[in-house]
Amino acid sequence: METSSPRAARPRLARHASVALRRARRWPPAVRGMLWSVAAGLVFVVLNTIMRALAQQIDPYQTQFLRYLMGLAVMLPFVLRRGLAAWRPRDIGGQFTRGGLHTLGLVLWFTAIPHITLADTTAIGFTGPIFIMLGAAVFFRERMRWERWVAALVGFIGVLIVVGPKLTGQGGVYALVMLASAPVFAASFLVTKALTRHERAEVIVVWQAITVTLFSLPMALPNWAWPGATQWALFAVCGVLGSVGHYFLTRSLAAADISATQSTKFLELVWATLLGWAWFGDAPSGSTLAGGVIIAAATLWVARREARGRIPDRG
Repeated sequence: METSSPRAARPRLARHASVALRRARRWPPAVRGMLWSVAAGLVFVVLNTIMRALAQQIDPYQTQFLRYLMGLAVMLPFVLRRGLAAWRPRDIGGQFTRGGLHTLGLVLWFTAIPHITLADTTAIGFTGPIFIMLGAAVFFRERMRWERWVAALVGFIGVLIVVGPKLTGQGGVYALVMLASAPVFAASFLVTKALTRHERAEVIVVWQAITVTLFSLPMALPNWAWPGATQWALFAVCGVLGSVGHYFLTRSLAAADISATQSTKFLELVWATLLGWAWFGDAPSGSTLAGGVIIAAATLWVARREARGRIPDRG
């Protein structure tokens, strides 16, 4: 009886992958954008889980700086391999504007993250799609389909169910600080969408790492403490996850209208609840589960509507 060797199996795997890629390119732009967005969300939830653990051990602003420094270190071999000229941006001002906005959002995020659960952090972040869709309609003249508004509003109701009971007590202030980061991140994503019109996704990711690292350094120095070996390893993992996640996100923004992809963010609550329970022992509350069901239902509904390919092609 003959058995195929691993070497003989490689051409078949390559052919299957090629066929899968060709089929994926024929999917409607909104579907491709949503799939990129789902992948980005899953990566970011894993990243946020590790970052919450590190921010409870090290100064949050130092954690912010090291996360982006390691992200830059991970990308450096690829930058050097292709040559510095290949990574020169066409809009350096736009890159630094995006980096400044993202740094401000991160300062608020890292201030709050050690004090509230991962599921609540993710749920509060779901207010971002509302700001993003409003900004996309105002600045990019994107046509807002009624399905997108309904999905966003129903998802937002789910978020209120999750967050409402937590806005009182000791964690209330930090919940509001986390909430304040949502419109700032929304502005950062809108600048990213504008940059995708004339910048490659990988260039945007590299320059985000550069600018956020530079802007975060002054805040990291006052309370600096050298991480241990395990913490350095986790920062390295964060560098990889952050670069991959932002690449997926940028591909999502380049593939479809920014408003078409925002409903997929609500699925992140599922991943965050599971990881928060497994890593930190944060058992989800009844309000978190009820809101999660509403959010997931809205996401699945709008995904089916978008899959019909009724959105004009954005490339």
